[in-house]
This record gives sequence, structure tokens and C-alpha cells, in this order.
Amino acid sequence: MNYSNILVNQEGAIATITINRPTKLNALNKATIEELHQAFKNADVDKSIRVIILTGSETKAFVAGADISEFADFDVKNGGELAQKGQELLFNFVENLSTPVIAAINGFALGGGLELAMSAHFRVASTNAKMGLPEVSLGVIPGYGGTQRLPKLIGKGKAMELIMTAGMLTAAESLNYKLVNYVVEQEELLPFCIKLASKISNNSSTAIASAIKAVNAGYRNDINGFETEIQEFGNCFGTADFKEGTTAFLEKRRPNF
Repeated sequence: MNYSNILVNQEGAIATITINRPTKLNALNKATIEELHQAFKNADVDKSIRVIILTGSETKAFVAGADISEFADFDVKNGGELAQKGQELLFNFVENLSTPVIAAINGFALGGGLELAMSAHFRVASTNAKMGLPEVSLGVIPGYGGTQRLPKLIGKGKAMELIMTAGMLTAAESLNYKLVNYVVEQEELLPFCIKLASKISNNSSTAIASAIKAVNAGYRNDINGFETEIQEFGNCFGTADFKEGTTAFLEKRRPNF
């Protein structure tokens, strides 16, 4: 499928989705959000893809924010619809994807960019990365899940400070606050993420999908995470991967998932 704002590349079991608007520092506009939704959807149903890496083109920015020119004249109704549709199409969609998503943060991840990175299942940053939610400096708040995901990742107090001050964290600070899992040199970012993705791809994709569902359930108020874990654990026993994994273990060989 041809896209105008993103690039999609697959090598083996790993798909890399690159937001490709370098002249706009990869800012998210409506068209880009819709293209990302379609790309993630296509990758999730493609059984040959076991891991997705999400990054931004060039080295300055992962995503420097939302495209402000698209909503500067919105009213209350338009603003609410913007946040709702964006969360449904992309941010919540990515978080609940059954295929693991690694955000490779190269440069600025601000506003909607950090919200998108936080939607991924985990994050790796380059040493030049800077992250923040500066929306209050524009008279608005994060609307794509930032007020919910950031406190869960780094704690309420620090999240409140960052949101209220519109401040930024360096890559080292982001690692210290556990916003990212690793920090590597810029030139090592994608190779490092590919290495992680390769390790993931060797494991059962059905079990990983169940694990994502169970972990996410623990962060929701309307679902009992322990009950979801029990259900997903039981579901695993009905899969071909469970049979292959246990058989391979007993036969002292590597499983072929």
C-alpha cells in the first residue's frame, strides 16, 4: 500500500513504520494519523509480522507534536471530537495491538509524539532524544492519552510537574524515570531495536498477544486484571504454540513457532 506521510518496510518478521514528514519534524496531522492506523492494522493481521518498530525519519525528531495548524480554530465540540477520534484510531489502537510495538525515539518526542511513544509497548531512545508534553503552553492539555499514560509510567508527581511546566526530559532523565527502557547512540538506535525485536520474534506470538492483553487489563478500572490473566492463561492451552512449545521443551529442542 502506498502512503504519503509514512514509510513501511519489512525484513523477515520485523516491520518498521517510519513517520516521514521531516520538514514538519514528523508532526502528526489527520492524514498521518489515518495512515498510521491503516499501517498498524495491516501489520497486525499479517501473520508473517511478529514485531513492529515505530520511528521518525531523519535524526531531529521522532514526532515533534501535533500539527497545530489543523486545529487552531477549533471550538469545544471540534476539540473533543479530535481527541476522541485520535485516541480511537491510533493511540488506544496501538496500545491494545496484539503485535508488540517498540517505539524507537530519535530526537524530539513532544506532545502527540510522546503520547504516541507511550502508546507503544515499550520505548528505546537515542542519546539526543528529548521528551515532554508542552500543551499547557498553548492553552490546552494533552488530549491523546498523555494525562493518563505518563503518570502510570513515571509516577503522578513527576508527571504533574512535567505537564504543568511544559518541561522536557533528556534521554538520560527519561531512562532514570523509566519512561524508556534503554538509551543508545543515535546510530545504534534501529540496530538495537531490531536486536530486541528479533528476540521477541523467536517466542510465541499467540502467547505474547495474550500477555499484552493481560498486562493492559491491570491498568483498567473496568476489568479485573487477575481474571483476564487467568482467562488468557487458559486460552493459551488451546493453541498450537502451546503444544509446540511444551513438546520442544520435553524433546530438548528449540520450538518452531
